[in-house]
Amino acid sequence: MENNPPNFFDRVYAVAKQIPYGRVTSYGAIATYLGTAKSARMVGWAMNASHGNDEIPAHRVVNRKGLLTGKHHFDGTNLMQQLLESEGIIVIKNQIQNFEKVFWNPSNELK
Repeated sequence: MENNPPNFFDRVYAVAKQIPYGRVTSYGAIATYLGTAKSARMVGWAMNASHGNDEIPAHRVVNRKGLLTGKHHFDGTNLMQQLLESEGIIVIKNQIQNFEKVFWNPSNELK
């Protein structure tokens, strides 16, 4: 029997699990790393579908400008922000501060 290759969501989750504590990445950066640069929205769908799986740090994936665009998919109004702040990331008005400093690019970090 052949092993089936991982589906797109599984590939997204494998990358998301690599995001270091206290760092964030973007939907587009994950899509680019996976060789599907135009699939940022699909990465967002994968993050939304991952809720309830504590192994996937979906709170560390934001839009390309550092905005918490996925926060309405988390339980509670500020859970995404609270999770990020618990890791030392400063968030003001749904915007990650020092975004360039805390941004993690999987294309530069993973082989």
